Amino acid sequence: MPNFIVGEIILVDKPLTWTSFDVVNKIKYSLKRKLNLKKIKVGHAGTLDPLASGLLIVCTGKKTKAITEIQAQVKEYTGVITLGATTPSFDLETEPENFKATDKVDLSDIISAAKKLTGKINQTPPIFSAKKIDGKRAYDLARKGKTPEMRIVEVEVYDFEITNLELPEVHFRVTCSKGTYIRTLANDLGELLKTGAYLKELRRTKIGEYAVSEAYTVEKIIEEIQNLPEENY
Repeated sequence: MPNFIVGEIILVDKPLTWTSFDVVNKIKYSLKRKLNLKKIKVGHAGTLDPLASGLLIVCTGKKTKAITEIQAQVKEYTGVITLGATTPSFDLETEPENFKATDKVDLSDIISAAKKLTGKINQTPPIFSAKKIDGKRAYDLARKGKTPEMRIVEVEVYDFEITNLELPEVHFRVTCSKGTYIRTLANDLGELLKTGAYLKELRRTKIGEYAVSEAYTVEKIIEEIQNLPEENY
């Protein structure tokens, strides 16, 4: 049986619209209520945007010490990029604009552009991101109509594979280092193709050796917590 007080690593299949903080809070509240605790350490190993689904690793107790190590591991994502428009947030949090034709783009163009975005590359994080600017989240500033100054960061994209093409939609799989913004990758792909692009769908499938196929829904995890036998605590 799991011992959440001593420490557990929980693999969560985060649903769409939930923030990573929502997931942590839900699990933390359920544990405190079930185990009759005032405090318990619960944290996640890498933020996943509300408009993304997939693997979120939640750690409890002493296992929270492993968060930094887990965060540093290679990430894998699958998703869909839409060509022919851009959005201020680089995804569908904001409305598409700057529409352009995509009829002259073919698969070889997209594969060539993806190769240019592979390896060690410089990225500018989206203004609609959790990056802190002078102590404030960039997305809070952006939602107030401000344009925070985002610093360029070096990341590494190990593989940017085009898995299917149904214009204007590009299906992909990416493996990358910590700190890589897939939304920025989508936007940069659009710039290289001169069509514009934004991230339509995103799912995190792996963090290191941890896979979403081994993860549980939030509802299933809460059910398991509620069914803990008394001797477990």
